Amino acid sequence: MLGNRRLLAMKNNILFKTNLLVSVILLVGFALIATLSYRANYNASLVKIKQVSSLASEGIYYRLSTLLTKPVNISQTMAHDSLLIKLLEEEGSRYQETAYQETIRKYLATYKNKYAYDSVFLVSTATNNYYNFNGIDRNLARGEAENVWYYNFLQSGEEYSLNIDNDEVAGAADKITLFVNCRIRDAAGQVIGVVGVGVNIDYIKGLLQEYEKEYDVATYLINEKGEIEVSSLYNGHQTADWFKVNDSEAIRSEVLEWKNGRTNWDIWMPGAVQNNEKSYLVVRYIPDLSWYLLVKQDTGALLAELNEKMLQTVVLILLVILLIILIITSVIRKFNVRMTQLLEERQALFKEATEQIYDNIYELNITKNRAASKKTELYFEALGAKDLPYEDFLQAVADKQLLEEYRAGYVATFSIENVMRHFKAGNNYLQYEFRITENGSDYFWMRIDAYIFYSEADDSVHMFTYRKNIDEEKRKELETQRKASTDEMTGVFTKKATERIIDSVLCGKLQGCYSFFIIDLDNFKQANDLHGHIFGDYCIREFVGRLKRFCREDDIIGRLGGDEFVVFGTISDPEGACRKAARLCQKLDTVCEDSGSCWKMSVSVGIALAPQHGRSFAELYAKADKALYRTKDKGKNGYTVYEEKE
Repeated sequence: MLGNRRLLAMKNNILFKTNLLVSVILLVGFALIATLSYRANYNASLVKIKQVSSLASEGIYYRLSTLLTKPVNISQTMAHDSLLIKLLEEEGSRYQETAYQETIRKYLATYKNKYAYDSVFLVSTATNNYYNFNGIDRNLARGEAENVWYYNFLQSGEEYSLNIDNDEVAGAADKITLFVNCRIRDAAGQVIGVVGVGVNIDYIKGLLQEYEKEYDVATYLINEKGEIEVSSLYNGHQTADWFKVNDSEAIRSEVLEWKNGRTNWDIWMPGAVQNNEKSYLVVRYIPDLSWYLLVKQDTGALLAELNEKMLQTVVLILLVILLIILIITSVIRKFNVRMTQLLEERQALFKEATEQIYDNIYELNITKNRAASKKTELYFEALGAKDLPYEDFLQAVADKQLLEEYRAGYVATFSIENVMRHFKAGNNYLQYEFRITENGSDYFWMRIDAYIFYSEADDSVHMFTYRKNIDEEKRKELETQRKASTDEMTGVFTKKATERIIDSVLCGKLQGCYSFFIIDLDNFKQANDLHGHIFGDYCIREFVGRLKRFCREDDIIGRLGGDEFVVFGTISDPEGACRKAARLCQKLDTVCEDSGSCWKMSVSVGIALAPQHGRSFAELYAKADKALYRTKDKGKNGYTVYEEKE
């Protein structure tokens, strides 16, 4: 009896020890698995935070660029409008006239209504009168705090600037507004006024809030002093230093010295040390605003979520061990399935959010020179490049689909050599815009945003390529550029555009000889003085029409201002310039008639030759101008070729 009790006790002891050993082993195993899973999820989430923050930064940057480009261009267009310049030149004697004030009011109201801006304004430097779409609003007296922006801008020497202020104009509800200020210069280059538009800051604030809500990030726009200009909680009238607010004084110089507007700068910022928290910060400089875009995402929520799940796991493990050792394996399997499911759900949410922004997303293994996902493999196969190495596929896409002028740049940008060079340099982002076709004939604009990262799963460098059709926005951008380079009244190039285009030709390899004509309408002031500016504008348009019909399609025609024009183009020899000038003078020796008004048209021409007389617009202009004055001294209605003895 005693022996049986001892045997039973021994068996119970062995069972106890066995169960204890198994329990310890399982507990240690589960603890190890939970820890590794925690770290894997944590690291994966960090990578995801970087991806999301970078994408949010890019999205906000390009949305802001699109938002700001138009008001800047519109303000510059008004600043170069000959009608507005003329009105300012006449202000000293006319500003008290009701008709004069009404003309300016209607002009500004037209731009406000046409482009739906919150404010459109004009300031005369002669009188400091402030005009808007309501008429004369006030006089900007020196020494008053609300007028500091105006005098600071005049002293700055900048052609245009942006500032945030309350819009005090009647009907604007004193809203905080981003103003674009542009200088207006007369023909002599003197500043005679300031013109611009105002955009409600709520548009920019709403944009930031949209991305904060969608990507769970904090966004800020700060100035070059580190002060917060726009965010969800602050605006330009609430002085707050971002670095002090976020206890990040240590990185102030690094952030504010980043001035590369084409790429991001990023850093992991330390957070609450006791909780092992940190924040990922992406910085993007916006040259148009002289502001920095900051996108910050904290790991606090991530750590809280992971810690909560870790606690749940430990409790579950203890319950499983206490209840029954035999089902531990099943519990582990279910736990791992659940954790995998959660990760896949988070990845699916990220993918869905990303695909809403981009048309296609492909993954490539740069180290192994091949596709890195099933979707990418199917893309290779669809283009007849199944099983091809990545670089061969890259060249095949360029040859088959890209417009020829973009092929070399496309291949060079996304080649393995260039990708690895950028990755080793710490730049994980590439971008390229190009024109592509899917049917072999119809080309459209596309942009590829590429994100480079290291994958621990296969010890390789990978690259995500985010493809987006940007044809509509690109065409709008190019049209805006074209309008900004074109004289509104005549349709020829503006002075700045003319200078830029001619210099671009002259700095390259010249194909023969070029002529540079300065053409001045003789006695044009008489047309304006005798018949009015409306008839004068008609004569200008009639002159340009005849000039266009006379010139070749590839000749560059520009308006330098008033009645002074430039024609630049190739000639067979120096004598050819004289023959062309003689025909031009004969063609333009005519009479302009309209609505009973009549004026005798003729032109004086000064000629310089390239490369003989210079290899830049400035050199050719100076010499052609001297030749022009020789023509006028000889009695006008003719031409003169510059000679060095002059």
